[in-house]
Amino acid sequence: MLDFSDSSFSQFLAAELDVDIDDPVYAEHGGSKGKRLRCFLQKIDDATAARTLQALWDHRMEWLARTGQEDPVLNAEGRYLTLLARLTGQPSGAGDQPQPAFNWRLLTELRDELVQVEALPPHERGYAFEGFLRRCFEAAGLKAREPFRNTGEQIDGSFLLADETYLLEAKWHSSPTGVADLHVFHGKLDQKAAWARGLFVSYTGFTSDGLTAFGSGKRLICMDGRDIYDALHRQIPLKKVLERKVRRAAETGRPFIPVRELFDQNGGADDPY
Repeated sequence: MLDFSDSSFSQFLAAELDVDIDDPVYAEHGGSKGKRLRCFLQKIDDATAARTLQALWDHRMEWLARTGQEDPVLNAEGRYLTLLARLTGQPSGAGDQPQPAFNWRLLTELRDELVQVEALPPHERGYAFEGFLRRCFEAAGLKAREPFRNTGEQIDGSFLLADETYLLEAKWHSSPTGVADLHVFHGKLDQKAAWARGLFVSYTGFTSDGLTAFGSGKRLICMDGRDIYDALHRQIPLKKVLERKVRRAAETGRPFIPVRELFDQNGGADDPY
């Protein structure tokens, strides 16, 4: 189990979580590290389970970085984030609908729907993309607000992320978005409240010259069709993708950082997209 010996595993959980994993109560199904951990996770509350998984994940990432190894588990981070979100999700109120943000089957259905939208004729694609985006934001629990106005193939709306309001601009053009459209959208943000931010979704991506000319330190983040597909295909919750884009934009000033770079995902040779 990772690089732990029996003693270092016990020491790790004692130091990180104040847990005595050697207590016989956790050896009901066997004394190995894996069996004791599974028994422990089955007995504790969700909040403690989430803290345990977070500590183990951080150790795992440090170990992989230190040893220079590639992650041997396919989509490990996406699966981890999905499980963590389930454990840390807040219970719904009496009048709320169950929150499907981390429903793996739904993410797969949305991924397949995106591929189907891409195959539609241009005059149908805009409306289909409108519905697709609305379902993505609803599934992510981002409190999307209509109207998602459709002008040609442009969809507008807003959503909440970490209690911040984001305006949405989405385009499905035949060529990547350049600097002019980025400046136009940023101009819209400048006319709103000072705390308003923006997400620009360009299905065909952004030109490198346009991103360079647009510059850094702006009030918006960017996402393309590849990002959406990668997030759905790897079962990484959209909310987590946006949160990481926001953080990296704050750290680097870059409005567009691909999902594959954000989550250090390689491969994709088997992707149909």
